[in-house]
Amino acid sequence: MFIEPQLGRNPAGKHGWIEVICGCMFSGKTEELIRRLNRALIAQQKVEIFKPAVDTRYHIEKIVSHSEREIRSTPVQFASDILLLAGDCDVVGIDEAQFFDEAIIEVCNTLANNGKRVIVAGLDMDYEGKPFGPMPFLLAVAEYVTKVHAICAQTGELASFSYRLTDNDSRVLLGEKNAYEARSRHAFFANKKKHP
Repeated sequence: MFIEPQLGRNPAGKHGWIEVICGCMFSGKTEELIRRLNRALIAQQKVEIFKPAVDTRYHIEKIVSHSEREIRSTPVQFASDILLLAGDCDVVGIDEAQFFDEAIIEVCNTLANNGKRVIVAGLDMDYEGKPFGPMPFLLAVAEYVTKVHAICAQTGELASFSYRLTDNDSRVLLGEKNAYEARSRHAFFANKKKHP
């Protein structure tokens, strides 16, 4: 469901946009998000960074990549909190966007329409290979989309699917290498046929 974004004041005629970084587990999404945000900080831009409060895998507040690169962030319960906390920043970073509800789409559009650069990272597909949460909508409204890939743990080929190693069928299951593997298309679907 697409919600028409709210147009607000755009100070000094600044133009905003949305960038989405997507891919499977272990593909470097968070690493790329941190890289872009650090470049903005080096350029002395005002940067605010957010993540869903539910993501406490590595740290309660910081965004941390699998390779242990980290950057400060503010955990939020609801996407709408981001609008309240973004203030007069130039750049807004959002990690693990798939865990937010559809309000994140309106939030990102509103921020971009108000002249902010919005950089969003998240899983594009869940463990069943289906579009994950609000990510398809964010991909549709973004000016720039970067799909990153991992290496398949089974074949060594390019991987774009997150294969769950446990029998837990909850859509949201926070986990690492103990719970997920990056898989190529062939390895992902071949194993799904064996275990329907």
